[in-house]
Amino acid sequence: YSYFCVSLSVVFIQQPHDLVVVAGQPVTLPCSITGYHGMVLWVKDGLALGVNRDMSGYPRYDVIGDHSKGEYHLLIQRTELTDDGSFECQAIQAATRSRPARLTVLVPPDDPVIIGAPVVSLRAGNSLNLTCHANNAKPAASIIWIRNGEVLNGAAYTKTLLRDGRRESTVSTLHISASNIENGQQITCRASNKAAPNGKEATVTIDIQHFPLVNLSVEPQPVLEGNLVKFHCAAKANPPVTHYRWAKGGSMITDATGDTYEVLVDHSFFTEPVSCEVTNALGNTNISRNVDVYFGPRLAAEPQSLQVDRGSDAVFSCAWIGNPSLTIVWMKRGHGVVLSNENTLTLKAVRQEDAGKYVCRAVVPRVGVGEKEVTLTVNGPPTISSTQTQQALYGEKGQIKCFIRSTPPPDRIVKTVLESGTSGRYTVETVSTEDGVISTLTMSNIVPADFQTIYNCTAWNSFGSDTEIIRLKEQGSLRLAVIIGVAVGAFLALIVLIGTLGAFCCARLQRNLKGVVSAKNDIRVEIVHKDHNAAREPEDHGNMKQMMVSWHSKPPSSLFSLTSFTSGLSIHFDHFQCELLYIGPLFAQNYT
Repeated sequence: YSYFCVSLSVVFIQQPHDLVVVAGQPVTLPCSITGYHGMVLWVKDGLALGVNRDMSGYPRYDVIGDHSKGEYHLLIQRTELTDDGSFECQAIQAATRSRPARLTVLVPPDDPVIIGAPVVSLRAGNSLNLTCHANNAKPAASIIWIRNGEVLNGAAYTKTLLRDGRRESTVSTLHISASNIENGQQITCRASNKAAPNGKEATVTIDIQHFPLVNLSVEPQPVLEGNLVKFHCAAKANPPVTHYRWAKGGSMITDATGDTYEVLVDHSFFTEPVSCEVTNALGNTNISRNVDVYFGPRLAAEPQSLQVDRGSDAVFSCAWIGNPSLTIVWMKRGHGVVLSNENTLTLKAVRQEDAGKYVCRAVVPRVGVGEKEVTLTVNGPPTISSTQTQQALYGEKGQIKCFIRSTPPPDRIVKTVLESGTSGRYTVETVSTEDGVISTLTMSNIVPADFQTIYNCTAWNSFGSDTEIIRLKEQGSLRLAVIIGVAVGAFLALIVLIGTLGAFCCARLQRNLKGVVSAKNDIRVEIVHKDHNAAREPEDHGNMKQMMVSWHSKPPSSLFSLTSFTSGLSIHFDHFQCELLYIGPLFAQNYT
């Protein structure tokens, strides 16, 4: 009866209730009983913790409150995960217990860890996988990835329950493609749960390693040949640059070792690039630049002189380089006509007058001019260019010149056919020059008849022949009477003298030349004097007198002839046979 009365008077004014606490924080479970002054017992998960204020077995536990008022509150200092459980407050003598209260202890995750942090290195062009661990959390931590204040989606999560059956570990993996990665970026892993609502963070810095990134600058540009140019090799590299190497046109520049190279440039820098090679621990990068050098024309392909047959095409070709762009002009030397503005000059069906010097000229505006000369030689018949009227002084030595161009040249060297270069008062001299042959007929003493003579200059080669008629004009004035007297006297004297000397000469020459073989000559010289009035008379006219002296050889491949026409005198010079023919009104004799 006594126990029942006590039980009826015991009332729980405060009972413990469910609480959630973060590990490490204190928590108080309330228990107030009115009308009870007996023993009070706290029970956790069915196990007694202690009576009244005696919690000696649990140093972090304490019963607090005013016992006179029936207050038996349970205070837990620095809660731990082991405190997680069900608690009851019991009035033992009254056989009364409070309702059970669930104490839930939350555990924040450990500080998250990013594998490879604080700096994760990768090769440029590779994708990135980041892994973050948030361990020992209750409940399991949630992980998010943040970059530049924005949450990155697409991470994969896994959770693992630990052996205590309460805590869990979370692992998150984030994949980032190569195109979405920048060097120096910071990416944050944030782990949070109810115990750490604001989360805990770990940050990693992305270190993208790459070959040197090189920029080669050239200053100034454009630049005139011979001026100073500075090359600067600016490189970004991770890992850092370890070495610079310079080259030009593939050849090493040994005196340049740093990131700068200075040099006086010439035309070769326009076609031979300068290169800078930068090296770091990963490898090297090479970059090259040409210099915009202004320079005058330089011959790249030299034109060649040509020798072609008449009627064929002649094609010349030349190539120049220059900067800025150049202009090519083909012209014939001495003529102002532009024949071509291309690298190639084509002359169709050339004639002999096309022969000569041709110039391939290149012009770089405001920089320079260059030219190259070539020769066109046209194979064809000889061409004779002489003054048709030439002058001499009466009584003095006189000369008649005949200039002959002949291509191809004679097979043999041209020589005078006259013995010792003379015959009477005539001397024939032939001189070969670079441009052709000059044949000179020299008369030792000019007489009036020489001014009445017509001189014939003829040349042959394998392509044909050419003839030029030349007259001799008296230089100054002489009295006609003197001229006539001298001419008549000279004529009569010559008839007698030539008749006598001709017979003697032919006989002697025949003996001297008999059995002798002479070198072939390429020029035939004829000196003929013929009276034009007498030419009109009948061939059998009794007063006709004609004397002919001639040297004969095999027909030469190149033949030169000088012919003069006065009254009754004809002389032919050649090699092997001498004939003297005199025909007069009284007799005719033939000397061989």
